[in-house]
Amino acid sequence: MAKCDEGYLCSVCGEDVANVTDSDLYLRYVIGTVDPELLHSTPERHIRCNPALAQFIVADDFEPVEITDEFSKTHLDPHFVQQRESLVTRGYRRLFEVRKMQDTSILEFPLPEVIEALNNR
Repeated sequence: MAKCDEGYLCSVCGEDVANVTDSDLYLRYVIGTVDPELLHSTPERHIRCNPALAQFIVADDFEPVEITDEFSKTHLDPHFVQQRESLVTRGYRRLFEVRKMQDTSILEFPLPEVIEALNNR
């Protein structure tokens, strides 16, 4: 099977990342931690397969992810955790908006402040 026919396979578990709402790559893109120029070459994973990021999603429709190692948010500065939860949760919600955006440039997917930062660089 050709690489393009395989879909987007998770680099952690090997399963298909079938929906943008499960995509760690697109979550990181919409919150500004993946450059648009690198989307095509950055490995994909499920959001839950990246618990260091997933732990910051605080949403009723997302079962909380808790980690206990040194990357746990319980070991981090509470102000940083609050800011990170806000950003990552807004990014997670944005994925549901992106899923509905047809005929829209991928450059319009990120959060507004990320788009502004990309335009100013």
